[in-house]
Amino acid sequence: MANPEDESIRTASEEISRSFKTLIDSRDLDSLKQSQHLILGRLQDSNAVLSHFNEYSENCFTEVSADFSRNTRLLRSMKSDLDYIFQKLRSLKAKLLAAYPDAFPDDSTMDSLDQRPDLELPR
Repeated sequence: MANPEDESIRTASEEISRSFKTLIDSRDLDSLKQSQHLILGRLQDSNAVLSHFNEYSENCFTEVSADFSRNTRLLRSMKSDLDYIFQKLRSLKAKLLAAYPDAFPDDSTMDSLDQRPDLELPR
């Protein structure tokens, strides 16, 4: 014994369901379903390729990271050494300039003496 209210809801649901079925062509639904399966397959293939690439990249990074860290430390050490050398050179140049004012040409004569090409300028 079904409740009359539940029965009327069920009947209305069936009627609405039939109405929706007449609005949509089954061939269109099949075509849509086939397209979705095709897209799903392509996305799964892409996911597999990306996963493989990530594993490969991780392996390459582990191989290179130690060398990269070592070379970074070496470059920082070299920069520190060069900074110290240039500081000493500036100090020596200042002492020479104080003792011998004509030892280094000023900027106006320096341009005429320096005939090397400027590598920073575009050609």
